[in-house]
Amino acid sequence: MEPLEIAEKIKDKFPGEIIEIIPFRDQVTVSVKRDKITAICRFLFDDPDIQMNYLSDLCGVDYNGRRLRFEVVYNLYSLKYRHMIRLKALIPEDDPSIDSVVSIWSGANWHERETYDMFGIVFKGHPDMRRILMPADWEGFPLRKDYPLKGPETEYKGFEELKELHAHDNEWKVKS
Repeated sequence: MEPLEIAEKIKDKFPGEIIEIIPFRDQVTVSVKRDKITAICRFLFDDPDIQMNYLSDLCGVDYNGRRLRFEVVYNLYSLKYRHMIRLKALIPEDDPSIDSVVSIWSGANWHERETYDMFGIVFKGHPDMRRILMPADWEGFPLRKDYPLKGPETEYKGFEELKELHAHDNEWKVKS
């Protein structure tokens, strides 16, 4: 099935939920309403003619100054049929959240955490929505367009989680 056919199938299955379909070269991007992202992703995963069983990437985008400031981008691929499609969901600044797709693709777990950590977009229903790249007490979201270029004036304390992990180094070493 061609990517444009997949996009049309999404449009038929979810009337009124598609914002736009953008074909570009061999790729198709489908912009969808954020409140239907899980249903659309589940459909793309389950449909026997589509079977998007691989989430190759998920990331955030910040369009500072727009009413719908943020965007979450999902790059999907079918290992069986070798076709791909990109989904985009626009998110307002005053409610930077979207439903998690970890229940569909377990590989979304760290992608969603990274997007939360860098952009502050919360993935509702995520099993472990906490920072993954920055220390737990870090203020702000470094990939937002309004984040200070020099970063905050704070003392870097390191990762407490790593300190706890290294506290057991002697226990875990192989004894001769």
